[in-house]
Amino acid sequence: MAASYQFTINGQPADPVLYTSVASLEIEESMDMPGALQLTLPVVRSNDGDLAYVSDARFAPLANIAVVATAGTGGAAGAAGGAIGAAVSAVGSGGNGSTAQCIFDGYVLSHKLHLETGITKSTLVVWGQDATWLMNLTEKAKEWIDVTDAAVANSIFGDYGVTPSGDNMSDDSPSHTEDGHSLMQRASDIQFLRSLARRNGKVCRVACADKPGARVGYFAKPKLDGDPVVTFTLNDAQNWTVKTLDLDWDATRPTSVVARQALFTDQDADGVSADGGESGLPLLGPRALADFTGKPMTVMLAAPVDNGGELKLRAQSLLRESDWFVRCEGESDVERLGVVLRAGMVVAINGLGALHSGNYLVWRVRHQIGSESHNMKFELVRNAVGAAPSGGAGGLAAVVGAL
Repeated sequence: MAASYQFTINGQPADPVLYTSVASLEIEESMDMPGALQLTLPVVRSNDGDLAYVSDARFAPLANIAVVATAGTGGAAGAAGGAIGAAVSAVGSGGNGSTAQCIFDGYVLSHKLHLETGITKSTLVVWGQDATWLMNLTEKAKEWIDVTDAAVANSIFGDYGVTPSGDNMSDDSPSHTEDGHSLMQRASDIQFLRSLARRNGKVCRVACADKPGARVGYFAKPKLDGDPVVTFTLNDAQNWTVKTLDLDWDATRPTSVVARQALFTDQDADGVSADGGESGLPLLGPRALADFTGKPMTVMLAAPVDNGGELKLRAQSLLRESDWFVRCEGESDVERLGVVLRAGMVVAINGLGALHSGNYLVWRVRHQIGSESHNMKFELVRNAVGAAPSGGAGGLAAVVGAL
């Protein structure tokens, strides 16, 4: 078996008995949701009459649990190891050539105990959330003045011992001053940062690379350039790397924004505008949604801003959110793929025809880990499709052109 995993509990390696006791282990990593862990353990009566694991200090409230998964060093994993760090901006995967990936580093938040007569077939489910939970313990009312959104994010990350990503300051907002709109926080730190990230068109999350404790805070747009970490192959009878793929596209998303706003700091009655159809993200294929449909869909945006630069940022964030009109769900395993998938990686798919072959962003991964297997169910997104057929655009474009 090419895949393996290691537990770290409260900073210490788990004992071998725990590995043999685990009934199931599931971990989910996502670009827009906190990472989560679900660990199922058997419950038996111990020598002193207590129930095993139920009162175990290792699984007490807010106990720290981390899981590091490892792929084999041959095949795709060996080729991809050094490219992971360069290809993933919003993840924190290591770029040192190691295939070890810390896919979860968080805290125990709940237990679910199931008991049957005689304790036979009884189980304990331990559920945890990633380190952003520590940023959710206190709701605050705070005014931020003379700072940008990224500076706020870096300051908050630092309060929790989380290292801010070097990409956070890119595409930053203007500074919030008392002359216009200061920045008001009325939420927990992570709730506040996620709301700021959404209006900036960025991803906000905390993740580790190859080892627990080395946490990096991301307040950055997804990085879509660079080579894919791995290529998925479905149709090769001998060397396939994914078991199933399901794809869909959605043509009902906005592709253009009309943005107008009067300013407190400017007496011009016309205010400022930020009309456009560019999200500021590179395309993962030749045709964006507007090119694919042949007819743009336009929405209006009004937002309280202090200058045109901030309005443009809001317009871009709206389009970034609607950009992912192609989605792909599938399943693979570490032994076949040779890579531990992480949210934020760019991967490639071949053999799906001109429309759907190409690069995708890994949006979500659910790891199902056993003693002899490491299965991965994934969700990929794409902001483009392949080149148009030589006969023309067809579809809506052809209908509109005929009217």
